[in-house]
Amino acid sequence: MGNITKVSPLAPSGFPDLPVIEGVQFATIAAGVKYQGRTDVMLAQLAPGTAIAGVFTRSQTRAAPVLDCQTKIGQKSDQGAAILVNSGNANAFTGRRGIEAVEAITACVAKVCDLPQSRVFTSSTGVIGEPLPFERVTSVIEDAKSGLDAGNIAQAARAIMTTDTYAKGACATVNVGGKSVSIAGIAKGSGMIAPDMATMLVYIFTDALVDQDALQAMVSADADRTFNCITVDSDTSTSDSLIVAATGASGVDASTDSAFRDALHGVMQDLAFQVVRDGEGATKFVEIAVTGAATDADAKLHAMAIANSPLVKTAIAGQDPNWGRIVMAIGKSGAAADRDRLSIRFGDVEVAKDGWRSPSYSEENAAAHMKGEEIQITVDIGIGSGASTVWTCDLTHGYIEINADYRS
Repeated sequence: MGNITKVSPLAPSGFPDLPVIEGVQFATIAAGVKYQGRTDVMLAQLAPGTAIAGVFTRSQTRAAPVLDCQTKIGQKSDQGAAILVNSGNANAFTGRRGIEAVEAITACVAKVCDLPQSRVFTSSTGVIGEPLPFERVTSVIEDAKSGLDAGNIAQAARAIMTTDTYAKGACATVNVGGKSVSIAGIAKGSGMIAPDMATMLVYIFTDALVDQDALQAMVSADADRTFNCITVDSDTSTSDSLIVAATGASGVDASTDSAFRDALHGVMQDLAFQVVRDGEGATKFVEIAVTGAATDADAKLHAMAIANSPLVKTAIAGQDPNWGRIVMAIGKSGAAADRDRLSIRFGDVEVAKDGWRSPSYSEENAAAHMKGEEIQITVDIGIGSGASTVWTCDLTHGYIEINADYRS
C-alpha cells in the first residue's frame, strides 16, 4: 500500500490544468502517518462566508471523521473554514481514540487557522482498525499553513492518494448571468468502492456564490446520479466523504442557475468515472444501461446486480461475451423481471431478444466488442419504463494482488 508504481491502463493522459479558485488555498506536507517519502496530509483553507455541503457514507461502521463532519455540515456561517485530510490511516474502528484524534486535529487546525472548531472538517483514508497517530498530523499543521497557496490543488490531489495509481482532478467554467464562474475538484478512490454516498473522498471547490441549502440540494441529488452509480468491488467504505465548497469570491449568485448545476454535475461525473478507471487492477471501463424495468429503482437494482457480479466482471476481464451471466445477475437482483421479455446487447451486438438468443447473434462480433477498453452492456427488461445507468470495471488478478497484501 502506497507503493503503487503501475498506472492504470484506463488513466487519462495526465492531470488536468485546474483553474485557480479564488477563496481557497491548499497546502500539502509529509507527516509520516504511514507512508515514507511522500506527502500524506492536505490542508485547504476557505474564505469567510464559504458555503459547505456534503454527503457521506451510510455505512453502519462510519469512521470518526465522518461522524464529526456530519454534525457540522449544513450550519450556515460567515466564518472561514478548513478541510484537513490525511492518507495512510482511516481512523475507523478506533473507538474513543478515534474521537480523541478528530478532536485534537480539528482543535489544532482551528487554532492555527484562526477558525471556529465547528468550521474545521477532516477526512482520513487508509487502513481500518489501527489508531491514527494524530500527533504526527498536528505537529505539521503550522508548517502546512505556511505553505498555503491557491495554485496547489494538484499537489493536494496527490497527497490524498492511497492505492490510487494516478491523481484525479476535473474542472469546468460556466457562464452565469453573463459572468464566468469556475469549478475544480479532486478525488481519491480505487478500491472499496460501492455506492452508498460517494464511495471515496471528493473535494470540489467553486468561486460561485451559492446559498447553503441550495448547494446541499444540488450535491445530494447529483451524488445519486454520479458517485452512487459507480462500483468497483461492491464494498462500501467506512470513510467516504464528498464535500463541496462555494467560496462566493466571484460575487456571482448561482443558487438557481441551471447551467451551473449542469457544470457541477459534469465535474462530479468526471471524477466518478476516474475512480472507476482506477479501480484496483482494472483493464476495462464498463457501462451498464438498464431500460424497461418496472421502476427506476428496479432498473438500478438490476444494473448494480450485473455490475457487482464477480462472474460478470471476471468474464469481462477474460473478454468473454458470456451473456448467460447477465441473465443470472438479473434473476438474483430482487427486482421484477420476466425471463421471456429480456433483451441484451454488448455494444451494438444484439445478444438476446425476448428471452432467447437473438437470431442475428454473432459470437465473433460480441467477442470483438469485449476486446476493447470501453464495454457497453445494455439490457431491456421489457416490462415497464424504468431506467438506470451505472458504471463499473472488470475484476482481474491485479485486484487480488493489491488487496492480498494491503496492510503490509
